[in-house]
Amino acid sequence: MRRPGLHRQHGKQGGGSKGIYAKLTVVVVVLLICTFSVFFSATISGNRGSLEPSEINVEELWESAKSGGWRPSSAPRSDWPPPPKETNGYLRVRCNGGLNQQRSAICNAVLAARIMNATLVLPELDANSFWHDDSGFQGIYDVEHFIQTLKYDVRIVESIPEIHKNGKTKKIKAHQIRPPRDAPISWYTTVALKKMKEHGAIYLTPFSHRLAEEIDNAEYQRLRCRVNYHALRFKPNIMRLSESIVDKLRARGHFMSIHLRFEMDMLAFAGCFDIFSPEEQSVLKKYRKDNFADKRLVYNERRAIGKCPLTPEEVGLVLRAVGFDNSTRIYLAAGELFGGERFMKPFRDLFPRLENHSSVDSSEELVANTRGLLGSAVDYMVCLLSDIFMPTYDGPSNFANNLLGHRLYYGFRTTIRPDRKGLAPIFIDRENGQTAGFEQAVRRVMLKTNFGGPHKRVPPESFYTNSWPECFCQMSPSNPADKCPPDNVLEILESQLENEVNRDLEALMETNSTRRTEI
Repeated sequence: MRRPGLHRQHGKQGGGSKGIYAKLTVVVVVLLICTFSVFFSATISGNRGSLEPSEINVEELWESAKSGGWRPSSAPRSDWPPPPKETNGYLRVRCNGGLNQQRSAICNAVLAARIMNATLVLPELDANSFWHDDSGFQGIYDVEHFIQTLKYDVRIVESIPEIHKNGKTKKIKAHQIRPPRDAPISWYTTVALKKMKEHGAIYLTPFSHRLAEEIDNAEYQRLRCRVNYHALRFKPNIMRLSESIVDKLRARGHFMSIHLRFEMDMLAFAGCFDIFSPEEQSVLKKYRKDNFADKRLVYNERRAIGKCPLTPEEVGLVLRAVGFDNSTRIYLAAGELFGGERFMKPFRDLFPRLENHSSVDSSEELVANTRGLLGSAVDYMVCLLSDIFMPTYDGPSNFANNLLGHRLYYGFRTTIRPDRKGLAPIFIDRENGQTAGFEQAVRRVMLKTNFGGPHKRVPPESFYTNSWPECFCQMSPSNPADKCPPDNVLEILESQLENEVNRDLEALMETNSTRRTEI
């Protein structure tokens, strides 16, 4: 049974970067002006249709989730003046962490610049703390597109310009500040703004999670969405590599992507050691001691409350219980699997048709950058465009959380999110020999989860994981705040920007005229 909605097209859809731009520009960027007119006939629900407690229709999962009449929209819905010519100074930030932690930091930097009426210097991507990759913003993202897309929101420069005065050249040195974690808007409008006015520029470092996510201002939240889902576009070479992989996978039908987060850093963070050999446990414990705060962690207690990443075998068992068979094609986005083949073999036995970016596309550029930002960016795009996405440990994983939010915005694309806490006792019983009713029990847990449709954001769920309802709208809403902006919203913003420029020109001409009169 196929549901009405966003039906996927298979096979080659254009060559080079044009094909991938078509996928994203037509389906995503157009959302900014609210001409994305995909409607769905359903009410908001985590489940799909009227399913029995032990029934999941796998064929429905290959299609997008029900939208309840909502569609993505991050365009302003109230007065949103363009950035004035005169700003309060320059804002530099250093975004630390991996690609997706940096991505949310960039969104926060744009919002901070808007809040302070500052000129944003192109964000710096930390090369040392995670990837040891010095690609930088210019090596990963399309800079021109980034600046142009946000021209109605903030002024952006690639570097702080020098000041030429009285025949002398002066460099502005940014005053360095360490922002508090999850700082409120008031910190930026007081402490940070004061230092910016004193020094002409400030440098916020580190800048990961340095602006509160929950802000009682829907327009500010929509600006974050404009940055995340419209302005941050990968460079053409990354888009081409991603398109190549997606097209090869699509040529053979539906495919699912899985973020298999069974890696050393996450296992050490979770404190889940007991299933490993004594030698492997020593490695994990040392990594934890070197990288995380000391904390008493008991494996059985952690496991019982769902704090451990699912093993590859458990991932396979969930998929089998849901109804996927061994013909299912799966793209794996993962780093180096900890524990090696003995953990991967049970999963491979259940689902032998496994791929990753290296097996699908062995191009020299990708092979050389598998563990860098480029490899992570390609994985991100393939997971974004896959028919189904399944994160296996979405708690502290920025990659999984950002993708969940992006896929929601990209048309309520299907996600399978295992409830680790709900599944834990079922897996523990299975290990103790209680296998009767195992699959039915797994299905009952999974039917209570959300498969990608709009749903209320409940802490600790991140705004970057779920931007509903701020970044979505309805054509015929019951609440006026949810009404979609006019189709000509870009024309309105452009007109406001032109008026601002004209006022500046008139003021400049008047000043010059006054000077000539005085002379």
